[in-house]
Amino acid sequence: MLELSLPSEVTAVFESFRCCEFTTLNKQGMPVTWPVSAVYFPERGQFLITTSISFPQKVWNIRRNPKVSLFFSDPTGSGLTHPPTVLVQGDAAVSDEIVVLNEDMEKFWRELYQRQPSSKSYNSNALTRKLMSWYYIRWCIFITPHSIHWYHEGDTQQASQTIEVKHGE
Repeated sequence: MLELSLPSEVTAVFESFRCCEFTTLNKQGMPVTWPVSAVYFPERGQFLITTSISFPQKVWNIRRNPKVSLFFSDPTGSGLTHPPTVLVQGDAAVSDEIVVLNEDMEKFWRELYQRQPSSKSYNSNALTRKLMSWYYIRWCIFITPHSIHWYHEGDTQQASQTIEVKHGE
């Protein structure tokens, strides 16, 4: 896989932000954006987001056109002071397997519960777990960046710094 050489301030955004904006393209080629939690795998240079089988629109869009973006713009709750705003542009691939838990999902759930501690309460009630079991059956969506742009201290009025990611070298 690909390990990216990124400034620590950019990596801190990937590790600390509670959510980001994930954009795909619909049938008509129009952008569609959702708030998602993204988990960064630095050793692979990849991001993981997931979607429940009950909400397959992201999967349909990606299978038609894999070009996607992740936009890390809101530092609320991250603990970071004046972090950069970061745009990741790349290709997404949807796992063929629908999963509840695997090694990647273990990291996803662990980070999600750390970022959103109140979400643990859904797992603490047996009735809620039973009624919401569909929510935990998921597709894994892996995003491999082509380029990463960041704006110092979130100032998008200034030019971004950019890393173009070379694959297969």
